[in-house]
Amino acid sequence: MTSTFPNISISTDRLVLRPFEEADVPELVEMMNDEYVSAWTAAPVPYTEADARHYVLRQAPAERAGGRGVVFAVDDFLTRQLVGVVQLRDTDWRSRTTGIAYVIAPWARGEGYATEAVLAVARWLFEDRRFERLELRTAAGNSAAQQVAQKVGGISEGVLRNAWIARIRTESGEWTDTRTDLIVWGLLPEDLEGFQEEPVDTAYAQYAGRPHRP
Repeated sequence: MTSTFPNISISTDRLVLRPFEEADVPELVEMMNDEYVSAWTAAPVPYTEADARHYVLRQAPAERAGGRGVVFAVDDFLTRQLVGVVQLRDTDWRSRTTGIAYVIAPWARGEGYATEAVLAVARWLFEDRRFERLELRTAAGNSAAQQVAQKVGGISEGVLRNAWIARIRTESGEWTDTRTDLIVWGLLPEDLEGFQEEPVDTAYAQYAGRPHRP
């Protein structure tokens, strides 16, 4: 029998991490068409409404149902605006290990949302789900993602050479693929002990939908 993550929401002081809904499609399209997202993810370029609908209605639910991971939409607690995505993936239930990836919307960067969201998920994994390892992989040129990995207490464990394909703009404005190294960061339960950042007040709840945005 395949193990799966529960269908829950995670709340912090500023954020709500929850399952995606169809109403998120327009904001997801806008977020994923940002140049920074295009450069450092494998998302389609351009990212269309059809891509977003497939992700929200099919791909994200299938990740959880298949036991591979879970996808969270990240909302600002007060405005309910979509500010990012956090995904657990490549989960190994026997060893209780999983990987994490995240995207922050251009309108939400510089606010510490990525660090807060990753920390919330890590604490939930270690304390509630009894996982033993969380792994982050960041492209060698993605300094912002590396800073998040360091801020949450991740330990740099090595480099996977030539392991990822990023994108760069050519002089003509077209996107082209370029190979890059990946830095591997490991996070264990003990790495969060005595964490120096402002503590995150994390609460978990079974997800039963959310109020519509005004």
